[in-house]
Amino acid sequence: MKLNIDYQEKFQARHIAPNETDTAKMLKTVGAASLDELIGQTVPQKIRLKNPLNLPAAKSEFDYLNTLKQTASKNKVFKSYIGQGYYDVIVPGVIQRNILENPGWYTQYTPYQAEIAQGRLQALLNFQTMVLDLTGMEIANASLLDEGTAAAEAMFMQYSLRKNTKANTFFVSEEVFPQTIDILKTRSQPYGIELVIGDHRTVELTDEMFGAIVQYPAKDGQVYNYADFAAAAHAKNIKLTVVADLMSLVLLTPPGEWGADIVVGTSQRFGVPMGFGGPHAAFFATKEEYKRSMPGRIIGVTIDSAGNYALRMALQTREQHIRRDKATSNICTAQALLAIMAGMYGVYHGPQGLTLIAQRIHGLAILLAKALGELGYEQLNSSYFDTVKFELGVLAGPIHSEALNNEMNLHYNGSTASITLDETTSPEDIKTIIRFFAKVKGKTLNDVNFDELKASLETVIPAELQRQSEFLSHKIFNSHHSEHEMLRYIKSLEAKDLSLCHSMIALGSCTMKLNATTEMIPVTWPELGKMHPFAPADQTGGYMQIFDELNKWLSEITGFAAMSLQPNAGAQGEYAGLMVIRAYHLDRGDDHRNIALIPSSAHGTNPASAAMAGMKIVVVKCDENGNIDVADLKAKAEQYKNELSCLMVTYPSTHGVFEESIIEVCEIIHANGGQVYMDGANMNAQVGLTSPATIGADVCHLNLHKTFCIPHGGGGPGMGPIGVAKHLVPYLPGHAVVNIDQGKSIPAVSAAPWGSASILIISHAYIAMMGGEGLTNATKYAILNANYIKTRLEQHYPVLYTGTQGRCAHEMILDCRAFKNFGIEVTDIAKRLMDYGFHAPTVSFPVAGTVMVEPTESEPKHELDRFCDAMIAIRNEIEEVENGTLDKTDNPLKNAPHTAAVITGNEWSHPYSRQKAAFPLPYVADYKFWPSVGRVNDTYGDRTLICSCPPLTEYEFEESEVTTPEYGT
Repeated sequence: MKLNIDYQEKFQARHIAPNETDTAKMLKTVGAASLDELIGQTVPQKIRLKNPLNLPAAKSEFDYLNTLKQTASKNKVFKSYIGQGYYDVIVPGVIQRNILENPGWYTQYTPYQAEIAQGRLQALLNFQTMVLDLTGMEIANASLLDEGTAAAEAMFMQYSLRKNTKANTFFVSEEVFPQTIDILKTRSQPYGIELVIGDHRTVELTDEMFGAIVQYPAKDGQVYNYADFAAAAHAKNIKLTVVADLMSLVLLTPPGEWGADIVVGTSQRFGVPMGFGGPHAAFFATKEEYKRSMPGRIIGVTIDSAGNYALRMALQTREQHIRRDKATSNICTAQALLAIMAGMYGVYHGPQGLTLIAQRIHGLAILLAKALGELGYEQLNSSYFDTVKFELGVLAGPIHSEALNNEMNLHYNGSTASITLDETTSPEDIKTIIRFFAKVKGKTLNDVNFDELKASLETVIPAELQRQSEFLSHKIFNSHHSEHEMLRYIKSLEAKDLSLCHSMIALGSCTMKLNATTEMIPVTWPELGKMHPFAPADQTGGYMQIFDELNKWLSEITGFAAMSLQPNAGAQGEYAGLMVIRAYHLDRGDDHRNIALIPSSAHGTNPASAAMAGMKIVVVKCDENGNIDVADLKAKAEQYKNELSCLMVTYPSTHGVFEESIIEVCEIIHANGGQVYMDGANMNAQVGLTSPATIGADVCHLNLHKTFCIPHGGGGPGMGPIGVAKHLVPYLPGHAVVNIDQGKSIPAVSAAPWGSASILIISHAYIAMMGGEGLTNATKYAILNANYIKTRLEQHYPVLYTGTQGRCAHEMILDCRAFKNFGIEVTDIAKRLMDYGFHAPTVSFPVAGTVMVEPTESEPKHELDRFCDAMIAIRNEIEEVENGTLDKTDNPLKNAPHTAAVITGNEWSHPYSRQKAAFPLPYVADYKFWPSVGRVNDTYGDRTLICSCPPLTEYEFEESEVTTPEYGT
């Protein structure tokens, strides 16, 4: 036996599912002699890369984790008292292990298919209920990206609601966190909104103001009574946004009780690690009358086809995929997984537990203030929750040095320092702080009567600002406080959700690929998870190395000069890229360039992002083959050549085709003075074969939660870094707190300088373990898997668009419109797929009445075959409806999905068998996933909008109230 000691397992063999035998069978099916021949028939030769990707050699999983551990150790995890919107937390182990680290929770897609997402929807409804109770508002959404962007959304909502349409001034309290003010500057510029930054106690409110924003507690910890300010604002028709700390609202009077119109903030300190800036779920709460103007996803209560309690995403007509540039909601700006964690933190602790935690934080802050006062330090806050601020004078330097000697970071501003405490702070930590403050004055801890101070603690919050109202009174928040109860509750919800743990989720344009365990493991390492985003630079060496490597690797993959890792969602990447283009034009004196050409096939986020960047949208036609109509593009580019800002193009196209005219398209735009923005949603078909720079783009965003393996998290987290050509590098986003300015940087687009930094590790791991060859092979197999499905299904469903040689890229559109002739809608196909154990592909996008299928490279042949078998069986059922074998209104498609309760019920009145309903193919019986509710009633849910947890005993329906769902696109 000859032994090979040089063997090292390749990660790509784990990530790319088809083996050699299956590859040969699939190639035979599609009619290609080799994988390279198929790629040659799919990707135009003139855009192919001439050289392989120049990336480091692929590491094994074992070696990568060892290497990353060494890199992460360069981060110095000091005790953080910086505050400023970020706090250390204690993540309950039952939540960390069973949600954050559980693929049954983090691999799901956005809950568009509500019947197989009831667990996640309930968890998000819990989050909304918690936010409503704590803020005292009437309606809340299911999360936004971070506190800063939530504040910007609030400003824009106030702007859209203004009664005086000439009012364009927005008051910003100078005590709002600086990173939030930075984002407000970014969002206000395209609309010409003037920011007035000042003191809320002295500002003169005018008729030109449409809104105002304050922080509660303020950035340095002071708790103000804003009631008079709110009344004065309302007297001038000025709406008030309050940026509130969710933990403080356990003890403070809710803003909804003293005049807030909108309350925003972050739920980070509800059990979500700092992670050097994210991901964290923001919240947004407002009045019911503004529900159709509110940004973000809203979870609402409705009923299913049997009249039972069910949940769904409500008011979807507000969203960008329907209203496009007129959208008030962008479904891509959510952080579902983190909102679920925060909501579960509330469930786990309940109102009593949260009160004890908040009282402890507040009490320790008072203890520290009194102790340092006894040492002679001047405390500057008269009323505070968790942050004390001291005037240090000439002692600022020595205090700073002593804090570092004790591995503690305080927040410094000139001669003052503020100290923000959190739930991880202990009385021993307080003693440590007292010791070094005492040392600087030549004193000791013995000079403070610590025990006496501890025994006499009383709140410093004024009586009128102390919370009197109840919160979290619903049974859900008062039933799961032992770990066993909590574990069973989490698992009971998980069981209602279909995820990648169960089957492939073949969503066109959404790229639901493997999120490998090795990629996920480092996210919760303390060296990465416990880092404050504003920690001193000399403590962040590990993160800086990771960012530098990722920047270089992504630049090599895209062909661009540099990346910004700040945007923390794909849609935010779009916006950031367009703002960079805008800054470039303005810097050149071309302030008149504000036209964005957008093909009619574009993602819904494209026109919405362009509108946010202050651009006017001109739609470019597509030809009968689904490609950009080059003649129409050229005509419009020339028509608007003096005003042309950019073209937004998705490549390969949203129709799943490598358009051969793409280089010509880019040249036309450049010839007319515009820039080319490439939407990177379909980058999984490009990596290693072509690149945005090769086709002629100037900027693109990358959906790291698609091509680069960050999990979708049930509708967030995501990351949307942008890459830019050399001439756009100076304009990449900067930051108000951490200096990352490129020279002419636009202000920040995200609250943290590197966005959701902790999940960048996932993409770093993926690239490092795949290497250039592995990444290129992943792209090739994504194209093979798609063409295999196309070949198997095209005799049953027309494939709407293909390339010149009859190939699709990594996805294809199956045309289902003809089935309407005998009463079958594309929605019926989507719901029937649930009975076969699958989540539907993308429905009615980009073409109404179709499904768009994308398998990714991570799915094995047998899973592709299961999906194809299901689709073919459904097509046969449609044929049975067409020929009259099945009733046109009472058939498996119209009644799908079929729940266990329906199948096992005493009555069965349908003209088809229970077997056909629940077990339509043999493989389904082997592993059945049961939808937990019947088809949800969207119409009822919007007509009777309920967006918090209702007592189930009060949630009963009269039979006459149960209506037939109305489904559209």
